[in-house]
Parts: sequence; structure tokens; C-alpha cells
Amino acid sequence: MKKAVPDQLENRFELLVQSVTDYAIYMLDPTGTVTSWNAGAERLKGYREQEIIGHNFSRFYSEEDRLAGVPSRALETAAREGRFEAEGWRMRKDGSRFWASVVIDAIRNPEGELLGFAKVTRDLTERREAQQALEEARDAIFQTQKMEAIGKLTGGVAHDFNNLLAVIVGSLDLARQRLATGADISRYIDNAMAAAERGAMLTQRMLAFARKQELKLQSVDCIALVRDMAELLKATLGTGITIETRFPLSMASAHADPGQLELALLNLAVNARDAMRSVGRLILEGVEVSMPPLPRSDLAPGPYIRLSVIDEGDGMDPATLARATEPFFTTKGVGKGTGLGLSMVHGFAEQCGGAITIASEVGKGTTVSLWLPMTASHAQSIEENDAEPAWETGEPLVILAVDDDDLVLTNTAGMLEDLGHTVFQASSAADALRILEQGTINLVITDHAMPGMTGAQLADVIEEKLPGLPVIIITGFAELPPHATSRPRLDKPFKQAALARIVSTIGGRPMPDSPVSDSRRSKG
Repeated sequence: MKKAVPDQLENRFELLVQSVTDYAIYMLDPTGTVTSWNAGAERLKGYREQEIIGHNFSRFYSEEDRLAGVPSRALETAAREGRFEAEGWRMRKDGSRFWASVVIDAIRNPEGELLGFAKVTRDLTERREAQQALEEARDAIFQTQKMEAIGKLTGGVAHDFNNLLAVIVGSLDLARQRLATGADISRYIDNAMAAAERGAMLTQRMLAFARKQELKLQSVDCIALVRDMAELLKATLGTGITIETRFPLSMASAHADPGQLELALLNLAVNARDAMRSVGRLILEGVEVSMPPLPRSDLAPGPYIRLSVIDEGDGMDPATLARATEPFFTTKGVGKGTGLGLSMVHGFAEQCGGAITIASEVGKGTTVSLWLPMTASHAQSIEENDAEPAWETGEPLVILAVDDDDLVLTNTAGMLEDLGHTVFQASSAADALRILEQGTINLVITDHAMPGMTGAQLADVIEEKLPGLPVIIITGFAELPPHATSRPRLDKPFKQAALARIVSTIGGRPMPDSPVSDSRRSKG
């Protein structure tokens, strides 16, 4: 077979390059002047060979890129590193733009002398537009899903809080009626307080949903806990639900957070009521279970307390059951649930070192079981856990209370005055600073979320103007700004005992100013 001579090889290579129409392939001299031009370059850029040979390749760049020196930097990089790759906008002869993938290779002779550059350009406009369209579609889907989740969350929170508010309003209404006749109203007050406390726990769980919450794990007497929840469950679930309890005469303690366990059981009970359309039998069951066998492979071997909430409702099919603990997933209608109840219970059980299992069959009801580790220690009574210790009020202080909500401010001031302190009220940070300029204040208690200047910002100003004056920040948020986390904090809602505790702990020392005018003192 005859070997091809060099001229024939060169001709074949040139024919190959000229036959390529999807890529612009051309040569540049060391200064960037175009020295060759293929059919693909003509199709892509719009210049015929005789129009572009001898002209600098910079005309393919936009005016902004030329002024910024992009073409020369591309050649410098290729000459220095041997290759340059980039994507960007390039210009056609008619002034239109296209998104190009560019590769520039340095061409050198055997001695290393730079002879020029080989440049290959590909039009990626359609691919880029398709990618952008796909990203926009994904963003639209994400936005739709986010709005749907927010809608479920907003409506569901309203639903869950309305259940608790129904207990509070109903109990207080009955208390007011009984008070007029001189009857004992303590039962109704206790019921309203229990519902309010569970509402506060629900808020805390919502605020802490995206982060791992620190639980106060301790020994919990589950029999006593469920017994103490009886009135709240009856008021929340309604008269159409019959509550049946199945517990042994005695049972070992569970290792859990009692407050979060109450909220978990309340969540499960409300779900069960909704599944039964507010009519049916709800069973609360507790048993001691020794392992193995384990209901889940991720549970550590050992004894557990299994608390089950059993309903006679619609039940779930396998597909629904598989998604039951997903955040924001709910089978209830809009405004009928957050879609966070089961996912919160699931997270709570895992933080306690346990798990949640669900058994359900369409038309035959659902059983949700909480598996909580058993503790060997004796159970602490719920009454002892809930009891607020008596706090010594100590020496009366002059306290400035700051809150933009008049109702909250009045309550806070009333609690402090009842503890024997002198209280001045300010409805904004600006008012608070004016009062501080007028006289002696031992302690400032301020809300955080206020318009104009937050409580944390007010505390910073006070620290600058009156160093050493203690400031307590009251907040309903899960977290404060990082720089404010070291300050004393009181979470909303709070009882008088909690307020007394933090005031007695922080205390205060008089500032060397004249007394504040009595005209600003709150009335008690």
C-alpha cells in the first residue's frame, strides 16, 4: 500500500476541517489575527472567509469585553498555559449575541516558538436557554411547594391553637359565671392554665422545628401524666369522643421530657379525633415491653414503655402510611392541620432514645405507639414537676418595664408590683431611654420584638450609656441575635414565679441619679 505524502495529508486535514459545520475552527497568528476560516465559522459567526481573514478576532467579543481586555487575556493565558477554555457571550456579524464555548490552543514549533493559536468555538445558546428554562421551572415548583407548605402550616396552626383557645375561653367563661354565684372556680382556672401552657409548648416546638431542641429528660410516671391530662383531653376532643385508658395498676417510669410527652399525646389524640370525625372511641394504652423482638432495627435493646393512641377512624392505606411522618404532609383539609404533628412526635421520640411506630388499615383505624426507654429510678410525680417554687422577692427594686403591647406591659408590671417592686412603664425603646435619663432605675425588663429599636438594641444602648445596669430581655423567638445571647433572657409566655426567679437572680444596683418622677410610676 502506498503511503500518503505530506501534501496529501495536509489536504485531507484541511478538507476535514472545512467539512465541519457545527464548530467554528480557525487559526490565529500570535497577535490574534485570523489566518484561516472554516465553513462552521462562517455559519456560526456570519462572516465569509474573505471578510474576516486578516482581521483581529476581538471583533467577536462585545464592546464591554473588549474594553475590559478579555480577548488579550485569553491569548495570554493560552500562550502561558498552553490552553484557554471559557464560556461567554460572543457577537455575530449582524450584531446578535450567542452563548459560546471557546477553546484556544497554543501552536508551537519543535523549538517551542509560538506560531499562533487554534481556536474552536461552539454555539451553546439553545442548551443554555434550556437549562435556564429548567431552573426556572424548578424554582416555580419549589415556590409552589413552599407556598403550599406555608398555607398548610398557617391553617394548621390556627386549627391547633383554636382547639386550645376553645378550652381557655370556655373555662374562663364558666369561671366568670360561677364567680358571680360564689362557687369554686379553681377547676376552670386550672384547666385554662393547662391549655395555655400546652399552647406555649406548641409554639416552642414550632419555633424549634428546624433545629434540634434540647429536652429536659427525666423519669416520668406515665400513668399519672395521662391521668392529669384527662380534663384537657375531654375539653379538647369534645363530647363525641369516648376516652378509654388501659394501664396496669403500676408501671415503671419512662425516660422523657414530661412537657413534650404531654404535647405529643395531645397531638396524637387530636389526630385520632379528626380521623373519627369527632365521634368514636379513643384508647390510651400503656404497657411495659421487654425486648427483643424490637419493632424497629434502629432501637437499642432494652426495656421500653410503649404508649399507644388507638382510634376507630378511617385508617390509612400503605402509600399514606409511608408518608405519615413527613413534615408538612397531611391528609386533612386546608386549615385542618399543620402537617407537623406526627413529624414532631417522631422527632421527640428519637431524641428521647425511642421511636414511633404506626399500624393502620383502611376502615379499621390507626394505632400510633410511642416507644420510650424505661428508667430504673422511681417516677417523679407530675405535681412536683409542675409546682413552682416560692421565691424570695428580696429587697424591693425600681424596675423599668418596656413593651410595645399594652396588654403584655400591664400584665408584666402587675406581676412585678405584686412582688413588691416599684415599676415604671415604657411603650417603646425611645420612651425607656427618656425615663432612664430622669432618675434611678435598678433593673430594666424589655420585650425584644419592638418597632424602631429592638430589646437587644436597647440593651446595647443602655450598656453604653449606663454600664452595669442589668437588662432582662423577654422574647417569644426561638433565638436572639448572636451578640445578645449572653444577656439574661425570659421566654414568653411566663408565670409570675419565673419572673420572680430571674429578677431575684439578676437583682440590680441603684444608679447615682435623682429619683424618677412619681408621675411616671405605674398604678397598682
